[in-house]
Amino acid sequence: MVTIPSQMLKIGTRMPAFELPDYDGKLLSSDEYEDQPVLVIFLCNHCPYVRHIIDKLSERVREYQENGIAVVGISANDIEQYPEDAPDKMKEFADKHDFTFPYLFDKSQEVAQEYQAACTPDFFLFDDAHRLYYRGQFDDSRPKTDVPVTGEDLDSAAESLLAGNPIPQQQKPSVGCNIKWKPGNEPDYFG
Repeated sequence: MVTIPSQMLKIGTRMPAFELPDYDGKLLSSDEYEDQPVLVIFLCNHCPYVRHIIDKLSERVREYQENGIAVVGISANDIEQYPEDAPDKMKEFADKHDFTFPYLFDKSQEVAQEYQAACTPDFFLFDDAHRLYYRGQFDDSRPKTDVPVTGEDLDSAAESLLAGNPIPQQQKPSVGCNIKWKPGNEPDYFG
């Protein structure tokens, strides 16, 4: 397991478009969220950082959705090397954790590259004009620590966005397992 921080895509960046299948093969397009704030979460089934926060994240996501924020989960891991992240396992994971949001599969990894996604989990919150408002951590909790999982960083950003406040200046990178890139697919933003 390689642990890395998110790349902190530039605030104000336009939301990269996507059209991806969910675990059942149903296509979903970013065009479906016109004039609506959108939270894009890169996650996967096997990552201990995702597993550490997933129940609280699923709970918090329901509240975001009730307040008008669309939420989309995307798994971009190489399923040849990590079959536990394959679409059939994604469905099991989504069912087990009561996902109320689409969980999409980025087989080509092109969408992850467009977002400069680096780790799981990696969060990207866009305003209703689809400009990046927040990219950072869920909270300060990590596996094998005593820090409780609260979601306070992402909650604060979502509340600020919905209140029409300026972009938060304090944004800490998310930390997690690296996205499992296919051989030759690792993006150049890793230097």
